[in-house]
Amino acid sequence: MSVTSLLRSAMRVGNKRVRAHLIQHRALSGADAINALRPFYFAVHPDFFGQHPKEREVNENSLKRLNGYLESLQKPGGSSVHATKLTFYVRETKENNSVQNDILATGFRSVSFTLQTRDVLSTVIDVLQSCSLSVEHMKALQANTESSRKSARKLAAQTGSPFYRPIKWDKTYYSFTGFRDPEQELEQAKAVEPNLSLWLRTNEKEASRKQRDSLPRRVELERLKKELCQQFAIEDIRWQRTWGVSHRCCQLQSLSRLSQQNPEAVLNLRGHTIVFTDQSGMNALGHVMLGSMDVHHQWAKLFERLPSYRSLKQQADWLKERISLLLGGIQVVHVERLGPLLAIEEHYSTLNAFHKRLLPRRLALHPRSLQGLAMTLESGRSSPSLHELGHFIIPATCEPVLLQNFLQNQAREARRRIKLKNQLQAEEDQAMQGCLQTLALLSLSKEPGITSSQMIPCCHRLLELRSPLLQDLRLCISHFYSVMQDGDLCIPWDWKG
Repeated sequence: MSVTSLLRSAMRVGNKRVRAHLIQHRALSGADAINALRPFYFAVHPDFFGQHPKEREVNENSLKRLNGYLESLQKPGGSSVHATKLTFYVRETKENNSVQNDILATGFRSVSFTLQTRDVLSTVIDVLQSCSLSVEHMKALQANTESSRKSARKLAAQTGSPFYRPIKWDKTYYSFTGFRDPEQELEQAKAVEPNLSLWLRTNEKEASRKQRDSLPRRVELERLKKELCQQFAIEDIRWQRTWGVSHRCCQLQSLSRLSQQNPEAVLNLRGHTIVFTDQSGMNALGHVMLGSMDVHHQWAKLFERLPSYRSLKQQADWLKERISLLLGGIQVVHVERLGPLLAIEEHYSTLNAFHKRLLPRRLALHPRSLQGLAMTLESGRSSPSLHELGHFIIPATCEPVLLQNFLQNQAREARRRIKLKNQLQAEEDQAMQGCLQTLALLSLSKEPGITSSQMIPCCHRLLELRSPLLQDLRLCISHFYSVMQDGDLCIPWDWKG
């Protein structure tokens, strides 16, 4: 081999080592995800569907569920999120103007897909591809992520610990390659983000008109709900998704017609809470789920099976009590997240498997050492963790000895977080009540993904702004601006003044 060949070979080896050290090993952040999904947001954002209330509502609901899915992935234990089915109406943009199939009369495409990804990067790519949008801007990031994982594993094996080094490309890199500069795009997005006062002046009349128009439907909704609850001793009627008032009225009218056709079956609803959602059955909390797409005879069959569901719920409650006794008095709870609700069958199966795993190992825990604490069971997790709100997230397959050590070591921190959560909740309730009274709002609510730490400063800033345009309106704190079809106003929690 010539000297030149040896030099070239050495340079290739050296360059590979340099690249291995320069690649950053990290997950895609929330800001990165927003930048990467920008073409998607332009294609589906509800603000572009003002003349199409049905498509607007579908996209609003799906965006909320997508945001919740992405937020769950970024939290500890996010890999255990449930599969989520989404439907979007996609308008034609320069990113997707080559797609001509399935164009509706309104000029939009209807796209449905199910998210089953376990990281933010894969989710972003899946969403873009499902909507026939370009993923060219993701290829370099995807390649770097895969390469960084390999490099990190190699370095960890050599040194015993992973090697991290962040990369910040020079602006000339983006000019030369044609790739988008995420920092520049984020700055541009912030620059064009609406000002709340200006947005209210632009949209207050439309919101007031829609709210007035929806008033008869709201009255009818309350009448139907009260009538059904009283007639069949139903504990409560709820909705998992933010369907419009007309849609909710239709669902209650369908239930009312079924009660007239098959009154005996509906009697089994006595004492239950009904949740209108995407599937029928009973959830882990014992609520009766009525799938919005199911027909009457499917609901009737469900009502006939309710006694067996109640029996399964009782067995699940018994298992929770037994697990609590084995684990120092800790309470086993279930926290409903965005997306499909957990069916009682799956919940019971997870509890049963966990109980059988604990039973042979008598752990050395004082009967009341963990009293006042709570835990949730996850079937898809690999290691236990402590949620920011103070409850433990435990994999059903967790080794009992490891579990005992983890619970004992983290018990004090869990109690601290629970105390902080309760303090923030009290402060949030006070701030929301202050906004309701001072701003003369008809109602004030928030999306499930909005935390107390986000809601509290949002309310305080609204009190400082004291916009008279909010008077007699229904306000929801969300992640984006929108006027819902029934006149409810959605504003982001971090709105600009």
